[in-house]
Amino acid sequence: MMNEALGRLRRKPTASDFAPLEAVPEAEIIQFPSSATNEDPQRTMAQRQILQLVEEATDALPEVYRVVFVTRVIEGMSVEETADLLRIKSETVKTRLHRARQLLREQLSKQIGPILLDAFPFAGRRCERLTASVLKRLGLDK
Repeated sequence: MMNEALGRLRRKPTASDFAPLEAVPEAEIIQFPSSATNEDPQRTMAQRQILQLVEEATDALPEVYRVVFVTRVIEGMSVEETADLLRIKSETVKTRLHRARQLLREQLSKQIGPILLDAFPFAGRRCERLTASVLKRLGLDK
């Protein structure tokens, strides 16, 4: 396909290359189906805030982990490509990516964890009582 395109660019255009304007159909705008019109504004705002937290946590990573995380996860490079780019072993890339994810998880759980507990207060004695009740009905209580 590339060769065909280059060949067409090289040759001189002829009258048959261009269609008369009357023959060109009118452009029709087709709406791309999206759920953006039906989305909840609160959900959109929450997603933006979470994205911001992830970006901040990524920026806070030590540089050796951040570089590997960005190249592998954000840029989508393979382990081998990342290793070649950074001039390190593939095993080192895997280790640093694992540690970067672990640090991100810890950082995000510190920031988001309390919010989720407040949002979903189903914990403590009520949760234990319900769990015990379900296990008793199933005959799995000890």
